[in-house]
Amino acid sequence: MAIWEWALEAYARPGVPEQCLRLQDEFGQNTPLLLWAVWAEAADPALMARAADLARRWQDAAILPLRAARRALKPALPLVEDAAREGLREEVKAAELRAERVLLEALEALSGDELRGAHALDALKAASAAWNPAAPDAELAALAAALG
Repeated sequence: MAIWEWALEAYARPGVPEQCLRLQDEFGQNTPLLLWAVWAEAADPALMARAADLARRWQDAAILPLRAARRALKPALPLVEDAAREGLREEVKAAELRAERVLLEALEALSGDELRGAHALDALKAASAAWNPAAPDAELAALAAALG
């Protein structure tokens, strides 16, 4: 299954969105990188280093600026109609999601079609360590459990 379809299914599982956001917001992790690692069953340090470098560059160029704009548009702004502000916020949110999809597909291309056989927790630990600083093992284990 292609990574985007897998990621949508995985993210729909109970507990996955909450744990991904916790890892992102509290521990500075990159959700697409973590999900890709589980999908690819990858734990190889050299592959993880290349993937983390790609994810960091794309996050800085596209994802973080879009996320910042989306969050800045959340509260009401004087003299700006709420409907217009919220409409723009939804468009930015869609662009942020598209940026995450582009990253996932780039990571998919980087890893090729071959699954590497790492268990979910091992893949998450490897991805998190390559991202640096690594998230606590218990937090990664919670995501692995939610992913099934």
